[in-house]
Amino acid sequence: MTDNISAPHFRRMLEAARTRIREQHETLSRLDAAVGDGDHGTTMLRAMDAAAQAASQHPDAGLQQLLSAAGWAVMACDGGSTGPLLGSWFLGMSEAAAGRAELDVPALAAVFESGVAKLQKQSRAQIGDKTMMDALLPAVAALKAADPGQGVTAALAQAAEAAARGAADTANMRAKFGRARHLGDRVLGHPDPGAVSVSLIFRGFGEGLVA
Repeated sequence: MTDNISAPHFRRMLEAARTRIREQHETLSRLDAAVGDGDHGTTMLRAMDAAAQAASQHPDAGLQQLLSAAGWAVMACDGGSTGPLLGSWFLGMSEAAAGRAELDVPALAAVFESGVAKLQKQSRAQIGDKTMMDALLPAVAALKAADPGQGVTAALAQAAEAAARGAADTANMRAKFGRARHLGDRVLGHPDPGAVSVSLIFRGFGEGLVA
């Protein structure tokens, strides 16, 4: 059980999340082909490559600097709407990590919640809109509800489960944002690729702590 996490832990988390996206990027693009442009997997891999590489290039950075570097790297990559959204998430996390060398479960939840708040300045999407928020918001809620005594590893596992359930639920939703909103019932039966990506990232975050 990992009680607290620091910058080295977060580097491993980012690397594991990148691995998960790399393993599934073709599947993500196939999902996107049903509801969008078909390039989501490639875009997500580019974004997570940028985040993980930025983190590895700052081996002595604390949490705030590491997350800021990851966020700006993602913002700078050519990723359509994914870059600003995912980049804002990391940048928002970095703001809440200021002055913290380690994060316990409540602090980690606050960091992720700060990331969501900054992301929501870029997007009005909520649960039920068939977007990445359908996985991200339940994941953060699960972190906030987690028992601190179980440690960060267990809390992240619960967040990953919540994200996976949220992503699966999007298969039954009509889209309200992006190109998919014009497809009506044709998107039913297809999970949102952005939500699936978020679920993979959270799964990777948890795996990075036990690797």
